[in-house]
Amino acid sequence: MGERPAAKKTKAVKTKKTPEGAAVGAAEPRAAESRTALVRRARRINRELAEVYHYAHPELDFENPFQLLVATVLSAQTTDLRVNQTTPALFAAYPTPEDMAAADPETLEQLIRPTGFFRAKTKSLIGLSAALRDRFGGEVPGRLQDLVTLPGVGRKTANVVLGNAFGVPGITVDTHFGRLVRRWKWTDAQDAEKVEADVCALFPKSEWTMLSHRVIFHGRRVCHARRPACGACPIAPLCPSFGEGETDPEKAKKLLKYEMGGRPGQRLKPPPDYPGEPAPPLGAE
Repeated sequence: MGERPAAKKTKAVKTKKTPEGAAVGAAEPRAAESRTALVRRARRINRELAEVYHYAHPELDFENPFQLLVATVLSAQTTDLRVNQTTPALFAAYPTPEDMAAADPETLEQLIRPTGFFRAKTKSLIGLSAALRDRFGGEVPGRLQDLVTLPGVGRKTANVVLGNAFGVPGITVDTHFGRLVRRWKWTDAQDAEKVEADVCALFPKSEWTMLSHRVIFHGRRVCHARRPACGACPIAPLCPSFGEGETDPEKAKKLLKYEMGGRPGQRLKPPPDYPGEPAPPLGAE
């Protein structure tokens, strides 16, 4: 990797006061951050997130690699919740790659319609299922170079499957991940592969998969795109972008989502240690 440019100084953010008069925090002007300091700060953020989201997990319901692969393809341009509400009927109808490869396209389209872009996704699902049947003996391969040859499967999807179905470490750069790591000044890259490379270089390989879950959890629950809940953020002192969102603690608390905000999560079948409520099935929201 090439030499990194010096980090830009962030603007000072005025300190806000709670009704009781206590300061809720303010971003001070930052000196250029050395590579060593960046690594230390990034790893401390990861440790803090690990305490807050000790239950972090993939938010797609799945029971085997094929189900995870299909669910991840369906998750493009929609929520994991909508995918989880859709896949029970889908997997009941097509439990194996052989079954899905032989599916009637119109029937499959109707089953996955709630996830959006259902015609393109149907083409991908039938194509990848046929490829699994014809080239991989009906099994999902456990190598990135094989997974990305499947229709509708890119590097992000491949890393999700490898990390969560095969235990192969990988960084999942979705929109939440990219947004947060840029806010934290871990990278200024926009290209997903460059973001992946920059973040991988900050952490030991053993942390990559769980780091992805923690960052994505935080992006979905606290550090939102349009209005981050800065005043309720557990890593606010480590964030160079503190103040971009709501800094008042009480107002920020109202912005929290899913279990952090006292509402159901995205999985219909969450892990046993999940502290929130399961998501409702399709049509029961």
